[in-house]
Amino acid sequence: MDSGERLSYGDVTGEYLALRGDAAVVTGMHEMVAITGPDAVSFLQGILTQDVEGAGIGSVTRSILLSPKGKVRALLWMLRGDGEVILIADAGTGASVADDLGRFKIRVNARISDPQPVTEMWGPNSETVLAAAGASVPGGWSRNEETVIARVPMPGVSRFMMTGGVDTSNVRKAGSAAATAVRVEAGEPLTRMDLDDRTLVHETGLDSIAVSYSKGCYLGQEIVARIEHRGHVNRTLRGVTVSSNVLPPEGAALVAGDREVGRMTSVCESLSLRAPAGLTLVRVGTDDEVEATWDGGGVPVRIHDLPMFTDS
Repeated sequence: MDSGERLSYGDVTGEYLALRGDAAVVTGMHEMVAITGPDAVSFLQGILTQDVEGAGIGSVTRSILLSPKGKVRALLWMLRGDGEVILIADAGTGASVADDLGRFKIRVNARISDPQPVTEMWGPNSETVLAAAGASVPGGWSRNEETVIARVPMPGVSRFMMTGGVDTSNVRKAGSAAATAVRVEAGEPLTRMDLDDRTLVHETGLDSIAVSYSKGCYLGQEIVARIEHRGHVNRTLRGVTVSSNVLPPEGAALVAGDREVGRMTSVCESLSLRAPAGLTLVRVGTDDEVEATWDGGGVPVRIHDLPMFTDS
């Protein structure tokens, strides 16, 4: 489950429509880790894929934390401040991000916080609802003593992430069923849900927005640069829709002929696509139409580019 503790608050369709057409609160999907101190920016410049030093103060950008071998450890949103950088990590990965950074913090004057839970508001009326609640809505991100609030882009959806003193108690809540559907349609993966421990940056499709090819060295850079300039990847993140009204289980194998070419992840019911849907790291060159199979079942499915807003 990738959104709070509940699959639904009693009306999945209403929750989905609020996320798409009004405003609704989503919890349990992300965590914030703050890195503060005189060396915070220069420290992260040598760790993350993004150009931390070149990012404008108040900006919100994508970044990735890699292993030394260039494998994705965590997908991140990076909030650049003055002597502070806040990293928004997928739920369940905040502690590992803090631990990974801590292992490389040698003679560095910076503090790494424990992860904090994030409350989110999605939908076209989110800004109006937040302003009515007394929140100062930024173009990028801002903080005061109690609150961090960031405008975090997602294709087709207005989205804000926050910690601290914004009162959202009177706003409709959306559970994981509705939130996952919107996220899948937008093509936004979660680290532990949609990726595996072999995933390379270029397989995520985020390399164009999350990686700086002009800054100096960072953790895992050699592999990223080698693929960018001389190599290729064998898999890529794409969307899946099911050709019948059957919801495959998470992890259903995608099979072309007698060969497994991927696995379905983040499986959901999409109202916009009018079909069960999901994400997959699928082998490059796979035909658009394959079979999803699992113990006791199987259905034809179609592979799509991301994001998926129609079934075309």
